[in-house]
Amino acid sequence: MTQGPRLTPLADRLPASVPFVGPEAQERARGRPFTARLGANESVFGPSPRAIAAMERAARETWMYADPESHDLRAALAAHHGIGPEHIMIGEGIDGLLGYLVRLTVGPGDTVVTSAGAYPTFNYHVAGYGGTLVTVPYAGDHEDPEALIAKAAEVGAKLVYLANPDNPMGTWHEAGKVAAMIAAVPDGTLLVLDEAYIEFAPAGTAPPLAPEDPRVIRMRTFSKAYGMAGARVGYAIGAAPMIEAFNKVRNHFGMARISQAGALAALADQDYLDEVRAKVSVARGRIVDIAAANGLSALPSAANFVAVDCGADGAFARRVLTELAARDIFVRMPFVAPQDRAIRISAGTPTDLDRLKRALPEALAAARAFPG
Repeated sequence: MTQGPRLTPLADRLPASVPFVGPEAQERARGRPFTARLGANESVFGPSPRAIAAMERAARETWMYADPESHDLRAALAAHHGIGPEHIMIGEGIDGLLGYLVRLTVGPGDTVVTSAGAYPTFNYHVAGYGGTLVTVPYAGDHEDPEALIAKAAEVGAKLVYLANPDNPMGTWHEAGKVAAMIAAVPDGTLLVLDEAYIEFAPAGTAPPLAPEDPRVIRMRTFSKAYGMAGARVGYAIGAAPMIEAFNKVRNHFGMARISQAGALAALADQDYLDEVRAKVSVARGRIVDIAAANGLSALPSAANFVAVDCGADGAFARRVLTELAARDIFVRMPFVAPQDRAIRISAGTPTDLDRLKRALPEALAAARAFPG
């Protein structure tokens, strides 16, 4: 008799699921492509031309493994942020770094605190290592730092997670409130501060870096503002002992040589980053206008997407999302009430947003005509 795979008891109990169904999988199921890809918070404006050129050059060297220490990129990031390279770890996007961090700190039964409906990939890693996830609700479409800290203290959490700016709502807290949260982290707890969208946020959103502080580890990425989501380059900033611990479990050859070269060139081209910020600001404004023209309200956003309140419940918002997909517009939505009353629309090109403008009134009408 043929045996199935000999999984660990923990793995055997886990559902076979992924945090997100990718647009490519949806296109295969639909049998046709989307005409506007506005759901994954990628930068449709792409990476710096200097980064593209660097990656093209590096392609000739891709027969070699990448530097497992990411020495040059760590040094450049250290200089950019004015900190020591011993406080920086490079990884395969924030998602990869979150996986390593959870592996290092969370064992079966250890408690982790996050917001109900916050970025789900973090939860996926916690479940994968047997952690117990405890959630607190959003407060007025913002993650609630005070409630997160209070719950972490109550349950003795190993980790507490906050995204600032937030995904999926795009809301944010000012630096002082985040600094107060760091100061209140209970003994034995580590704050995971996900700053994937920080380059889009207003000045005064990020507290000053204090990388020697053992209470917090900050996660940043080249996937969003730098337009390199497909290259998978993220980095953590934290106390040197925590950063060094990543070497115990990380895939030392997990970074691609091409990705390292592209990130290094992208970091050096801050003028292009400013251009992207300006384009994203225009696109956010256009999404707000399109929503208003259809009688919908948009939440203020410090990210490269806008959460649009569909004015009813999650079931209605899901119908709107489905009807947009039927019109070849890919968007996503929050998955926990009451945030699931909204759909989340990424900043797009003018052509993308023209298509959204045409499709949204039809999608809303179809969703409203749905029986029940």
